[in-house]
Amino acid sequence: MWDALVDAHLDYDDVLRKSGRFILGQALLPVETATTVRVRDGKASITDGPFAETKEQLATKIPSARRGSIEVRPARELTHS
Repeated sequence: MWDALVDAHLDYDDVLRKSGRFILGQALLPVETATTVRVRDGKASITDGPFAETKEQLATKIPSARRGSIEVRPARELTHS
């Protein structure tokens, strides 16, 4: 079932690319793998996940982290079955 779903998504991505309507897309790993970064008064608050350091440093530069939060998750590699 998973393989069929991935194949269908990748096929649809191809349709969108050929039509010129595909800009960017990437599957994400589950939310449990995330690191959440917030910046308040210039100080970063980080809720750890298994992936830290470089991604957190990049996320602290994103302006919306000052009001909301940035969730950093690794991308999932999808390939046809």
